[in-house]
Amino acid sequence: MRSPLLDTPGAVAGETPDDSVAAHYGDLYGEQRALAAGQALVDRSNRGVVRISGPDRLRWLNDLSSQKLDTLEAGIPTQTLLLDGQGRVEHHLTLVDDGDAVWAHVEPGTSGELVAFLDKMRFMLRVEVADIGADYAVVSVAAPGSTPGAGAGTGAAAEGVVAIGGDLLVPRDRLAGLPAELGLRPAGLWAYEALRIAAHMPRLGFETDHKTIPHEVGWIGAAVHLSKGCYRGQETVARVHNLGHPPRRLVFLHLDGSVDVLPPHGAPVTLGVGKPVEAEPEAAVEGAAEPGQLGFVGSSARHYELGPIALAVVKRTVPVDIDLLAGGVAAAQEVIVPPDAGRNVKIDPALRRRIR
Repeated sequence: MRSPLLDTPGAVAGETPDDSVAAHYGDLYGEQRALAAGQALVDRSNRGVVRISGPDRLRWLNDLSSQKLDTLEAGIPTQTLLLDGQGRVEHHLTLVDDGDAVWAHVEPGTSGELVAFLDKMRFMLRVEVADIGADYAVVSVAAPGSTPGAGAGTGAAAEGVVAIGGDLLVPRDRLAGLPAELGLRPAGLWAYEALRIAAHMPRLGFETDHKTIPHEVGWIGAAVHLSKGCYRGQETVARVHNLGHPPRRLVFLHLDGSVDVLPPHGAPVTLGVGKPVEAEPEAAVEGAAEPGQLGFVGSSARHYELGPIALAVVKRTVPVDIDLLAGGVAAAQEVIVPPDAGRNVKIDPALRRRIR
């Protein structure tokens, strides 16, 4: 569904899956600064919007997903994941309960599959699931990971807009006039993505693939509650957290600023130039597209302060102090998920002897 904000002078459309919203409006760094200062609105209306109503909604979602939702207070934004039976991430939801229903937004093109799955899991419970993306659009009025300013969503929410932290769910017929209505300048998705990468926040389908588990990208805590009841995929989460390590880890990359290209999504991460062969981990990433591949680039951007940056997923055993190449661009690592993530239970050697 093409956004009407693409008709704004200077608007340039993004790339799939964000081609129906603006990547920028001709002032990339100015848009980033405005968004960081809480003075801009980012059109994310290509995202799916789902509404779940009924008196059993929170208990039901708590049983299905990774976050503790049965005691969620109205107005408190949170995140949750739906996992498959092996603990691999299938859906990432950003949501809030308004006292009558749960409102959630998800990645572009995923709401239909999500609603179909939720409908199959209703059984005899008092819940109703609706895909309302045709009626509501997502916009963001605060930088990713930040707390929105006092006026960012308060006034709008009183007029029928649902606030989920710095995100607003607004009726689509108000989208075209919303920047003027809220007194905010439009900023493109490139501005949002640059600040998201700088905030070390993964995005489903970019920093994840078909085998991603929550520990690998740092969703433990933000979207996973480690002390709640059973849900599909919990066994993997508990096993990694208590006894093992995730096979891969999310890293932040400072890219070589002298290169005029950014590595695209999926570009291979390999060992940096000039490193000795013995410094390379013992095996490449499973399914690597080229010899020596250690991981893949998730997202990259040009940040108004940090310069070219990226998020990547690499094999856990890649040393944290070596330089890498991201799609051929020299890159220095910054740790997000440490190599020793997980394995939080320490076995007392004396206890082990008694067990034997």
